[in-house]
Amino acid sequence: MNETTTVNAKPSHVAPGFLTSALRVFDLSLGEMLWSRRTIFMALVVGAPVLIALFLRVLVALGAPVLENTETRNGASQTIRMTGPAIFGLMIWIFYLRFTVPVLGVFYGTSLMADEVEDKTITYLFSRPIRRGAVLVGKFFAYLGCTIFVVLPSVVIVYLLVVPLQGSLGGSFLDLLKDLSLLALGLAAYGAVFAFVGAKFKRPLLIGLVFIFGWEQAALAFPGYLKKFTVAYYLQGLVPHAMPNDSTLSLIQGIFRESPSLAGSLGWLAVIMIGFLALAAWVVERREYVLEQ
Repeated sequence: MNETTTVNAKPSHVAPGFLTSALRVFDLSLGEMLWSRRTIFMALVVGAPVLIALFLRVLVALGAPVLENTETRNGASQTIRMTGPAIFGLMIWIFYLRFTVPVLGVFYGTSLMADEVEDKTITYLFSRPIRRGAVLVGKFFAYLGCTIFVVLPSVVIVYLLVVPLQGSLGGSFLDLLKDLSLLALGLAAYGAVFAFVGAKFKRPLLIGLVFIFGWEQAALAFPGYLKKFTVAYYLQGLVPHAMPNDSTLSLIQGIFRESPSLAGSLGWLAVIMIGFLALAAWVVERREYVLEQ
């Protein structure tokens, strides 16, 4: 009698899915980023607004007229005081949106793959049974977690120090949530753009710095359609919705009156983030990385 035994062969190792792989890389990379030298640089960058806010709080407590401006109208002198929410809105715009967010996006986004190449650990990552694009996506989410973990608490501290100044009742907690969401969107959009730059080009840091301090500044300064090819253009479309409604901010908001609508800004920021992140993953999937000896 011939006996036939049927054996259902199952592979000993099944490659994890894209999302599972990205989450594993995220878990591995988050701790490394939080304890890296770049985090010290990030802490110094976000610490400057906190020190300025603390300095303003001390001066106001000592009675210094640092937030007062005297104007003469129709022969009469009038003292204008900036409220705490107005100062907080200016600090969000100047220190965070125009400097901190793009700079952190450049330094972290361009290094997502460049650091692995420099440390010669990219071969280890790519030898694992996971897709290359999942490595970049996982590191991108680690970048988001790291920067949000450091940047947003500093914003909350600045809010608590500045908003109560001059006896102001302060802005609502909803205004603070708008600002935090705006900064998170900016970090995501800039990070995705520079993740693509870091995956595609050599010397990505130089290209990134030229983009934020050269191209974006020039494109926003001149009228026309060129500003639509910047991230800052769509972020500034959200600023009037995040800033408190104060007459002292009318000049700044008037300068950027060509800003897109709220829905348009949110839509294009989502397109920028998803599109450039997908492009970056596509480049990593197809690029051959050669380690220098």
